Amino acid sequence: MRLPEIPDPVGLLEKLVAFPTISNRSNLDLIEFVRAYLADFGIESFLCHNDDGTKANLYAQVGPDAEGGVVLSGHTDVVPVDGQAWTSDPFRLTELDGKLYGRGTADMKGFLAAVLAHAPAMSRAGLRQPVQIAFSYDEEVGCLGAPSMIAKMARRLPKASAVVVGEPSMMGIVNAHKACVGFETHVSGYSVHSCRMHAGVSATMTAARLVNWLHERTEENRVAGAADSGFDPPYTTLHVGTLAGGTASNITAKDCRFMTDIRCMPSESPEGWLSRYEARAAAMEEEIRATSPEAGIRISGINIVPGLRPEPEGAAESLVRGLTGRNRAGVVSYGTEAGQFQGAGYSAVICGPGSIVQAHQPDEYITRAQLRECTGFLHRLTSHLSA
Repeated sequence: MRLPEIPDPVGLLEKLVAFPTISNRSNLDLIEFVRAYLADFGIESFLCHNDDGTKANLYAQVGPDAEGGVVLSGHTDVVPVDGQAWTSDPFRLTELDGKLYGRGTADMKGFLAAVLAHAPAMSRAGLRQPVQIAFSYDEEVGCLGAPSMIAKMARRLPKASAVVVGEPSMMGIVNAHKACVGFETHVSGYSVHSCRMHAGVSATMTAARLVNWLHERTEENRVAGAADSGFDPPYTTLHVGTLAGGTASNITAKDCRFMTDIRCMPSESPEGWLSRYEARAAAMEEEIRATSPEAGIRISGINIVPGLRPEPEGAAESLVRGLTGRNRAGVVSYGTEAGQFQGAGYSAVICGPGSIVQAHQPDEYITRAQLRECTGFLHRLTSHLSA
């Protein structure tokens, strides 16, 4: 069957960018737009909501109810624009010199737009194996939406041979990324005048010791890191992004909270790193409670995103190599839902338009050239699945 002309996704990208799907807001308007768009071409989609019904994943299948197809996966949420110096409206697509500016253009509504633009052609192409579309919520805050969607897809749809996550990679092949562990630590102290600090427990100083423990582990990892791993940096990092506590310089602090982000090599266990930290916190809690039984250390909000591991002779990488003509694969330090698909038994790889350098930046953009390369890739994928 002769495939239709390659579609231009820019019009759809303009519509998607106009939805301000920042992670702290609902994405339902965008999801309903996508659902109605797919329905116009006879493509049924399914929703998977979060607990309070304010957000939803969407998944759909184009083509026959047969195993061996391909999942095209991406996230609908974007990061905030607060405090960034944009020179154009971040939620209105603006073009200049072949660059399309707007929040999420690269990360990753450009990929979503390309997939949606191709959906009508896919539905008419006489696919022998299906294309499954998977759009998730809350990727930017820990890949929170994807697991429930993946579980439902595994139950309701035939098993796909490959998953392509369209994170910005300049259409290069990425076969590995780091795992991520995120959590909050709340240290409860016992307040006394600082002249009697020996009788109290300072939550801030206790927190500082925990933060220093994290720093020391990062330094140990840096020294032991394998420079040829391909990762930048080539070791596990343990980072504290926020810290707040205390009320005055002459009072031992009652409370201190800080947020930790661990990015560990895919060969290492994220659960193992969390256990090491929990053990250190437990030992310190026993120490501070010897001074005051009111003191304590609580770890909460734990979120683990598994790493993506290279797959020897993996179906996803082999497929994308053939469709892109690229013979080399790289690795990245950011996380995606690719590791979650892999953990559920799918072969997964990353390949998408745009540069990760643009992600989360003011004046984020994607080039028309990158969108053309992505649409060409999807055109060849459609042909491959129709053969």
